[in-house]
Amino acid sequence: MARQLTTIAFDADDTLWHNERFFRMTQDHFADLLADFAAPDHLHDRLLAAERRNLGHYGFGVKGFVLSMIETAIEVTDGKVPAAVIGRLLEAGQEMLAHPIELLPHVRATVEALARDHRILLITKGDLLDQERKLAQSGLGDLFDAVEIVSEKTPEVYAGAFARHGDGADQAMMVGNSLRSDVIPALRAGGWGVYVPHDLTWALEQAEAPRDHDRFHELGDLAGLPKLAATLS
Repeated sequence: MARQLTTIAFDADDTLWHNERFFRMTQDHFADLLADFAAPDHLHDRLLAAERRNLGHYGFGVKGFVLSMIETAIEVTDGKVPAAVIGRLLEAGQEMLAHPIELLPHVRATVEALARDHRILLITKGDLLDQERKLAQSGLGDLFDAVEIVSEKTPEVYAGAFARHGDGADQAMMVGNSLRSDVIPALRAGGWGVYVPHDLTWALEQAEAPRDHDRFHELGDLAGLPKLAATLS
């Protein structure tokens, strides 16, 4: 028998507010700084490989991204990258850590509407201080019953969060722009997974949509979420 939806969790970056575009802008700047040493496409591939390689060391977020840029710059220049370039990359990272928060369409109205009848969680990964800063600046903090900033999103992480802050995964929904991190592991934990695509999604967060799963849903934006939740509550 289907269980009633009581808990709704949201991803943060590129689900509630813009984030990936700042990474793209910095990556374009990175390509300009290293233009004398590598073509943009080659540099992008090398950087992505470094990011993938370093996830286990640095985790997700701006700091790991900056360290991967520096590592890539050293590699493509055979160790001859000018100190001034390293300095510019560090400055770019600091700017990313200070960028203003801009909510995506329908976010506040949707979260406020759902909070009337559901427990509302924020489950996000990344750098702790940066995620706390963004949440504080978003103005949404008071709408969440609980916030979890995790190093990785796995079925076990979701099962634990939904047990601590809700009635278990089978009565919970995870909403996000990443199939790999937000949707698929939440489905595997026994919950609902709602995919809300963003125009810019990091390559390492992409996956095949599980369209044959009876708890998978896809929405064009967050405006349709209250109606979907009403059919499950």
